[in-house]
Amino acid sequence: MKAGLAQAEAQASLAADEAKFQEDELTRQIALSDKGVTSTSALDEKRHTSRQAREKAQVATLTADAARAALGGDPKAATDDHPAVRAAVAELDRARYNLSVTRVTAPADGVIYQTASFHEGVMLSAGQPVFALVESGESWVDANFKETQLADLAQGQPAEIIFDAAPGKTFTGTVEAIGAGTGAEFSLLPAQNATGNWVKVTQRVPVRIALDDAAGAAALASGLSAEVTVDTSGAGDTRLAATE
Repeated sequence: MKAGLAQAEAQASLAADEAKFQEDELTRQIALSDKGVTSTSALDEKRHTSRQAREKAQVATLTADAARAALGGDPKAATDDHPAVRAAVAELDRARYNLSVTRVTAPADGVIYQTASFHEGVMLSAGQPVFALVESGESWVDANFKETQLADLAQGQPAEIIFDAAPGKTFTGTVEAIGAGTGAEFSLLPAQNATGNWVKVTQRVPVRIALDDAAGAAALASGLSAEVTVDTSGAGDTRLAATE
């Protein structure tokens, strides 16, 4: 583009010189015509030639201006600062971003299930679930303890877990977290425990037990039933049990 601008400016300069020369020639021709030395046809021809030279000079100037504008108005600007180059770089960055979001990385190692609903080439909507990921790096059990047992539960207490799928084998764990609400509170249709209800139902609170042997528990499927016993020594009752 810089070479094109240089060429356009050179042509504009030549056209301007030619227009100036033809204008001077017309002035001399008019002077000769006033003295009766030249014919009217020769004067008309010189006027026509001068007008053509002016129009060519104007076209050449416009061409040079267009070439200069294509360079962002600054012929000495670096190539990377050129508007067309900047636009191309922005388009490239957008294409790279669009490519990056086509690759979704799982937040943790694990195994995916329920993959029958999609395959290569299927169009997906934003937020549409397509499979389930069962994490393999960490294993835990969510046990629902009665609200009357919460006073003796605390984080860090040891626990024992027996899975129905692995009879005779006891897994050890630690109380990791105690739920901030009952299971019924976060259900689709929460129970209405109004004061007028004469039947009082004991609520259960989810308690997360982190398994010590995560590698050994990885062979177990997600969602299995288990019996959890927490050692609450020093907090009143000795052991609390929950089946989940």
